[in-house]
Amino acid sequence: MRRYLRAVRASPLTAAVFLMATSAIGPGFLTQTAVFTERFGASFGFVIVLSILLDVGAQVNIWRIVSVSGLRVQDIAERVLTGSGRVLTGMVVVGGLAFNIGNLAGAGMGLQVLTGLPVGVGAVLSAGLAVWIFLSRDVLSRVDGFAKGLGMVMLLLTVYVAVSSGPPLGAAMYGTVSPERVDGMAVLTLVGGTVGGYISFAGAHRLLDAGLTGSGAVGSVTRSAVSAILLASVMRVMLFLAAFGVVAAGGVLGEVNPAAAVFRLASGELGQRLFGVVMWSAAITSVTGSAYTSVSFLQSLDRRVERWRGWVLAGFVSVSALVFLWVGRPVRTLIVVGALNGLVLPLGLGVVLCAAYRRGIVGGYRQPVWMTVSGVLVVIATLWMAVRVMT
Repeated sequence: MRRYLRAVRASPLTAAVFLMATSAIGPGFLTQTAVFTERFGASFGFVIVLSILLDVGAQVNIWRIVSVSGLRVQDIAERVLTGSGRVLTGMVVVGGLAFNIGNLAGAGMGLQVLTGLPVGVGAVLSAGLAVWIFLSRDVLSRVDGFAKGLGMVMLLLTVYVAVSSGPPLGAAMYGTVSPERVDGMAVLTLVGGTVGGYISFAGAHRLLDAGLTGSGAVGSVTRSAVSAILLASVMRVMLFLAAFGVVAAGGVLGEVNPAAAVFRLASGELGQRLFGVVMWSAAITSVTGSAYTSVSFLQSLDRRVERWRGWVLAGFVSVSALVFLWVGRPVRTLIVVGALNGLVLPLGLGVVLCAAYRRGIVGGYRQPVWMTVSGVLVVIATLWMAVRVMT
């Protein structure tokens, strides 16, 4: 039994699951869930279920094709359409750098709640921790352990708050299967927050680093991809129940920090402290996940990036921290980059779907029709949302 547990903890499949899930669970993830729960009430459960189905359709396609081909997403894109890999790399790196500014702001806010430190000081300390992780001898082991440990902390604390809020489970279940209101943009926003931008590529590239490639790994990779979505979704559901319990009892979350209001109204002063832990954990794991994935895209441009990966990762985080200290959180920049970031998933998934039918890329692998259909639906839906946001 002990040998089995050690194998599970050391499994690169498990590492990919937690890397992807904790990359998805960032400050925006917490805020989205609280805001939409207050807006839609029990019907938000139905929105979550729809988004999960779309998430699975996107992620399983990406992880399987990346694993079968043994190529990173940008290299697949370059083989499908010359130049598209470089475009995708630019979008991921610029988006990852910009959103890490926001992630560091979230880390600073979390430490401020816990210790009273100024947000800037908390952001710098958090960036320093990320740099220390990236400059260690075994970078991947540190990143894996960090994601797993803080991922479990976030989940357990959120479960506690969900129980403390006393949500009316009957009403939540009824709203999930028979919603009074469904908003398509809310569904797509959740999809973008869970598998959009760099997030879905994080776990896929982690599997490549572990050497899990070829058609023989398809079954394990598929289960890992679904597990990652389910892990992030369990966190989403727990946050939904916590917020729904507060809202159903007449609580008002407000606009300043609705996620913090959920924790505070559900569990009082203790809840406020727990929010600080969850916010910091969500933000710092998103920092490491974003940096890891962004740099994995840069590796195709110059072999020296792979050789000096730890230093490049540390530099990536350091630049984000310096920009944050210089201009604070540039809201306008984040909004513009956020819109461009919405194009990453349809572009990345689109080229992956094309590659699924290129024997020169996937060999003898045969793509199930239902997977292609689900992937095409996600491409169309997310592209429509991105265009709508940009216009």
